[in-house]
Amino acid sequence: MTSNTRVVVIGAGLAGVRLARRLGELGTPVTLIGEEEHRPYNRVLLAEVLAGRYSPDVIALPAPAELTRGRVTGIDREVRAVHLADGSKIAYDTLVLATGSNPVLPPLRGLFREAYLASARRGEQPTGSSGRESGDCPPERHSTPDHVLPEGVHAFRTMDDCLGLSKAVRPGVRAVVIGGGLLGVSAARALALRGAQVVLAQQSERLMERQLDPAASKLVRRHLTDLGVEVHTECRVRDVRCVGGAVRSVEMHDGYALDADLVVLACGVHPRVGLAQTAGLEVRKGVLVDDELRTSDPRVRAIGDCAQHDGTVYGLATPALEQAEVLAELLAGRADARYTGTRSLTRLTLAGEGFFDLAAFGETEPRPGDDVVQLADATRGTYRKVVVRDDRLVGGVLVGELGTVGALARAWEGAEPLPDDGPLLHLLTNDGGS
Repeated sequence: MTSNTRVVVIGAGLAGVRLARRLGELGTPVTLIGEEEHRPYNRVLLAEVLAGRYSPDVIALPAPAELTRGRVTGIDREVRAVHLADGSKIAYDTLVLATGSNPVLPPLRGLFREAYLASARRGEQPTGSSGRESGDCPPERHSTPDHVLPEGVHAFRTMDDCLGLSKAVRPGVRAVVIGGGLLGVSAARALALRGAQVVLAQQSERLMERQLDPAASKLVRRHLTDLGVEVHTECRVRDVRCVGGAVRSVEMHDGYALDADLVVLACGVHPRVGLAQTAGLEVRKGVLVDDELRTSDPRVRAIGDCAQHDGTVYGLATPALEQAEVLAELLAGRADARYTGTRSLTRLTLAGEGFFDLAAFGETEPRPGDDVVQLADATRGTYRKVVVRDDRLVGGVLVGELGTVGALARAWEGAEPLPDDGPLLHLLTNDGGS
């Protein structure tokens, strides 16, 4: 790629910033467009900001100098230009979509009504986009309509969401978190550490069911309970009750009502594919890309939460960063670079009071014939488990002391046969831990 090739990246999250920085290091100029007014930041650490452990500056990303602030409203593929809300346009030779994802808004009675009324009061027209069920909450119909929500109801996806919650939370405030996945657990814990009276409502039978097995989920629940969080599983929320445009309570399916000053929607995310769809690119759950991160238009690439590669939308930081690294090499002229997928683990480290650490990777539930090794210490609240199939590590979950996680992750990612010179128990104790 020649040095005067115009590369434009839409989205200043982890993927977009990493790509822009790597291209800069490799001598390829790039224009990065970000719609948030804040400095680019590490979204993974928003819960630590909400908990009061970090300031927003601490999680800021080192952004490249060529950062344009604005909202992209359209892509003209014929003339190869993007249009911004202020009427300006930016030409490109290669366009990269790193638009991320939107928080899911579940179809709770009262929520859409209040959102519509709030929009009307502000003279706005609420909008939404079709989504998919997240598994953590009731099936959803829309992503948040430009975050126009009743007073006291918050999504938890952006820095503005985080700062809004931080401003509203205070000791004794009654907060209901809807959704018991990774994001809901992080939000509930952060609010509890700020002194809120927190209730966590999860539709499924256990917390973080996508990543954890029942034993690990039980430890997560115990950790939250020890912090004062009231956890309800197999509990479906059906209504958000508002008075004068402000939330007052949350009603469950069985009619039980929870008083609420704050409601946090932690119901998963949906890839932001609106620009791609309008531009006529091929989209399924995410924007379809090949091993060179090309969309159906070879002049347009996609990375991060908005991209769907080989049937998978990852929605995690590690794959997004790996995609950015591969694409930087491709755009800088390394023709043989390819993205072939990511085997990444989920890790949640909650520092400070009541320190909590967990990691999960691969298949945490065994199939018939698999070997399983488990170590549990109820007193210390630690738990380790690995699943081995045909002499290969296929999954594991660790809660508490994670001294072995690096070695386990490498064995899993490499998919190599395990050494036969020792018992499987060695997999969980080779750090000298419990």
